[in-house]
Amino acid sequence: MRPPGPPAVEPAREPSRHVIEGDGVAWLAGAPLPATQALVTSLPDVSELKSYDLETWTRWFVDTVELATRQVHESSVAIFFQSDVRQEGRWVDKGALVSQGALGAGAACLFHKIVCRVPAGTATKGRPAYAHLQGFSRALRLNAPQVGSDVLPALGEMSWARAMGTAACEEVCRFLLASTACRVVVDPFCGMGTMLAVANAFGLDALGVERSPKRAAAARTLRYRRGHGLG
Repeated sequence: MRPPGPPAVEPAREPSRHVIEGDGVAWLAGAPLPATQALVTSLPDVSELKSYDLETWTRWFVDTVELATRQVHESSVAIFFQSDVRQEGRWVDKGALVSQGALGAGAACLFHKIVCRVPAGTATKGRPAYAHLQGFSRALRLNAPQVGSDVLPALGEMSWARAMGTAACEEVCRFLLASTACRVVVDPFCGMGTMLAVANAFGLDALGVERSPKRAAAARTLRYRRGHGLG
């Protein structure tokens, strides 16, 4: 009698990606996210919403952060990547605005990391040398080792001028895999899809929403190889 062979090995599943062309706010308002999905996004700047003045945009921004955080399952996380900006002679502190909206949804801040956009000590115009990477949850709590470094020394590669850098995206993926049960990344303002591409490279499924048809098409095909970059 022939001895049994080795057990069959299931092929590795290719992580999925789906990009919806549409309005991210309307999509978010449609239904809450399940516990397996984490929201990771960067909201549009005031310069991208041409019909809004600064005060209207500020209200929209805070309300959208609150909506997004409420729609995330209480045991999951909402993560926001934002860069401050000077507008109309004023400094717009997006980190404070994100905190205002998330706290309005009843969420607690799990981490607030600073991401260096350029080397420390470099003078910049318009935008600062750093960006905010903030995570919130209504029920999840972390101990200190789960939080990791508070400062990321580099932003990483960007697919376009307003993208979340690949180093920041990798930091998010490592956190989700190590400290949460979330295995799907949802980005309702996904742009050209950097966060989606990096999530796939880490084995996470990805779902994006993007108003621009051109950027939505790019987000469906953008690829990221760990150690090699975007392509």
